[in-house]
Amino acid sequence: MFPLCIRYVGDRSLAEDILQDGFITLFTRLDSYKGDGSFEGWARKIFVTTALMSLRKKDALKMSDELDVAKGMKADMTTQIQSIGYKELMALITTLPPGFRTVFNMYAIEGFSHKEIGEMLGISETTSRTQLSRARIWLQNKIKEREDV
Repeated sequence: MFPLCIRYVGDRSLAEDILQDGFITLFTRLDSYKGDGSFEGWARKIFVTTALMSLRKKDALKMSDELDVAKGMKADMTTQIQSIGYKELMALITTLPPGFRTVFNMYAIEGFSHKEIGEMLGISETTSRTQLSRARIWLQNKIKEREDV
């Protein structure tokens, strides 16, 4: 679950705190696991929720702050995601601005729908889609920058 925590917050020490809080929550709610679905999926949801609560406390989910970050970025559809390795991609994801990173993780990695993301973050489905699109553009540009070096 530690990589999940890092993906959401982008900071190792904060991820360690979230990991600890997540395990405390998991152990205190262990009796609520009914056996429906996988234990890993149930536990993953606890850690995602713990990470989101931490981001909310720090107001890191304010979506308007990151909108300027994507200005001037253009998607390069010829960029191949296969040109970088898994570890490099995960490192890039942790450097996304918080709003982009949160929506990207929830949609692309965790598999939440835009409706679910909107409900969990208190944003509209359109905002979720916009944040995902801008996160993808941001990642594509960072990958291109690495290739150009």
